[in-house]
Amino acid sequence: MLIVGLTGGIGAGKSTVANMFAQLGALVVDADQLARQAIEPGTSGFEEVVATFGDKVLTDGEIDRGKLGKIVFKDSAQRKLLEAIVHPRVQEALALKIKTLSPGDILVYEIPLLVETGAAEKFDYVITVESDIENRLDRLFERGMDEDEAERRIAAQASQSQREAVANRVIVNDGDRAELFAEVARIWESELNASRQ
Repeated sequence: MLIVGLTGGIGAGKSTVANMFAQLGALVVDADQLARQAIEPGTSGFEEVVATFGDKVLTDGEIDRGKLGKIVFKDSAQRKLLEAIVHPRVQEALALKIKTLSPGDILVYEIPLLVETGAAEKFDYVITVESDIENRLDRLFERGMDEDEAERRIAAQASQSQREAVANRVIVNDGDRAELFAEVARIWESELNASRQ
């Protein structure tokens, strides 16, 4: 089996690349999805977030990720409090998924904060998706993010050079989708399948 860490700056196209790996046969796990599950109503994570940040982060009895994001991306101390709640639960959920793998499986773990959490050494292979800052901002604006919030989120992440320093492979996503898929398919065939243990 092979455990691949897939990272990249916000708006660079990690999720697009992850979906392409899934089409090629990878089992894809999204850290953000695990993080959402870790703080769903009824979980200990939910109770801890509400106890830490107050019910101002709730909308209709659920944690409003937009409200919570506005708090934690303005204040690194608040962000660290949230990470201390969420990250251990996410790591536990990933460990359970890894236990279900068969010997020939390739798991691609989409993890935005790979560098920030010091997780690079936990993976057999690390890929970062990078893109020109203007392209990244355009994609974030298309998602409805305003310029201030987009810039805050980019600033809260590791730099491109920090991500590239821990990566086995860098995918540049500044072309069209066909070019991106061709690059992902090449890496899948010539690097990931060849590296399976």
